[in-house]
Amino acid sequence: MHVGIVGAGASGCMCAYFLLKAGIEVTLFDYGTPLRTLLPTGGGRCNLAHAEFDPKELAKNYPRGEKFLYSVFSKFSTQETLELFEELGIKTYTQDDGRIFPISNSAQKVREKILDKIKKAEFIKEGVNEGVNDGVNERVNGIIPLETGYKIKTKKAEYYFSHVVVATGGMNRGKCININGVEITELNPSLVGLKCDIKELSGVVLKNVYSKDINQIGDILFTHFGVSGPLVYKISSIKAFDKLPYELNFDLLYNISSFTPFDLQKLLNENPHKELKNVLSSIFPHRFAEYIAGSFADKKSHSIDGKTRDRILDRIHNFTIKVTGCDRGEETVTAGGYNLDDINSKTMEIKNGKNLYIIGEALNIDGFCGGFNLQNAWSTAYIAASSIISQAE
Repeated sequence: MHVGIVGAGASGCMCAYFLLKAGIEVTLFDYGTPLRTLLPTGGGRCNLAHAEFDPKELAKNYPRGEKFLYSVFSKFSTQETLELFEELGIKTYTQDDGRIFPISNSAQKVREKILDKIKKAEFIKEGVNEGVNDGVNERVNGIIPLETGYKIKTKKAEYYFSHVVVATGGMNRGKCININGVEITELNPSLVGLKCDIKELSGVVLKNVYSKDINQIGDILFTHFGVSGPLVYKISSIKAFDKLPYELNFDLLYNISSFTPFDLQKLLNENPHKELKNVLSSIFPHRFAEYIAGSFADKKSHSIDGKTRDRILDRIHNFTIKVTGCDRGEETVTAGGYNLDDINSKTMEIKNGKNLYIIGEALNIDGFCGGFNLQNAWSTAYIAASSIISQAE
């Protein structure tokens, strides 16, 4: 048995680890540096997983793929991931927000540890088998079924395997490998900043903002192109396929007003001689306070009438942003991919064929920030490897 794995990202390399541990010969294909996409995860600290140990609750963090992952996570979920990294010699810790990181806080060290564990795998470089540390730069452009396995074609050579695992990831799926009997759904960026025309607020951060569109609370960062930050990433994920342009609506004081209605008039009465922008600066960053106040920014509080006060309140509780696009090229995850209806969730094998598997973000699965996308990689890699190993036993 000889397995060809197309893609040397998180899912591909972990699948190789499981197979090699079982004594199965593995060849990895890629066109760049192995595990390069692991390096920026968790801001370079490598957010390996999330401390949600109920498989069904964990699956709720995937806008696409939730039901498919029920079966996957029932076999390999957060607990198994922690045990896996302990086995790899990578100790972890959990933040208060549930995100799990290596104690080293280094994605580079995690990468080195994984690559060291799969150094027995062969990599394809210019048609010659090379060691893992030599990098990989031959792009696969075809997978052809044969009577007794598969032929993998590159621009330079052809290779033959009993089994093939497709682990091509998300960000570079512009040229997906066509597989007979497997549909490729529409691809769009996810977990990405959103473009809007509010450029004057670049650098401003708003905390604990409530999104009325997705019923979630989080932080927003205004940037040179629009908005970013944890809440925006979640919105971009849920609305990845919404038609542009679309409007977002926020309550900027939801955490306060949901318990006690925000009394702007009282604040104005307590500061009658202060300018409106300075009164609002006690609640918001100064530049944002000035933006919300608009043409009334320099007006004294005592001169603000009821109609103006209500207009300001409406801007606070119904703050709108018109989204015109996303910051393409900066996305960390891609929504869309190989159609889950064509994949067996118990094995990761395609339904319309034998011994061909698809794993990781190549599938139409994407999760929120917080370690969920890497969890998909580890879990689906395990399921595919286990299926292949069972055939070798």
